[in-house]
Amino acid sequence: MAQRSDVDDGIADATLALLRAKGPKAVTVEAVTARSGIAKTTIYRRYRDRRDMLSAALSRLTTPEPLAVDAQPEDRLRWLIQEAVKAIDAGIGFGGLAALLTDDDPDFTKLFRRILARQRAELESVIAAAKADGSFRADLDGATLVDAIVGAHIAERARTGRVAAGWESRLFDLFWPIVHA
Repeated sequence: MAQRSDVDDGIADATLALLRAKGPKAVTVEAVTARSGIAKTTIYRRYRDRRDMLSAALSRLTTPEPLAVDAQPEDRLRWLIQEAVKAIDAGIGFGGLAALLTDDDPDFTKLFRRILARQRAELESVIAAAKADGSFRADLDGATLVDAIVGAHIAERARTGRVAAGWESRLFDLFWPIVHA
């Protein structure tokens, strides 16, 4: 018998793969069953519907990894860059982003915007702590920094069709003189 976490991971992986490849409308219980090999009855024991599956899968990915208590200012910015783009990179993908921007699936748009608001609040709390301890400039606007990171990521993908190796390092080099106290 499969472990609960293995089943949950299988459902989440299939949900996200479908979302990334074909957008939110492709995420159905039937499609997740076909992709994961997990029975519909097992899925329905865990989730009411596709919205619940999407919410659970996306919430896992947009919950930031804990930042080390003793993280240096440079490490905080690197962490922020990685976590800010995770919702797109490892989460909804560009298929989901297109659906979000076009409001192709209003239920998905509403759901994902709520999830993004939670993620952003967590990222902004790390920025606020860095400002409070002098690691980042006191006048730094956390929301704008997160937007700039995500926007740069989307622009890189749009411009080249991929996010090039070294992108995070280049972005760090650009932002470090701006955010550092």
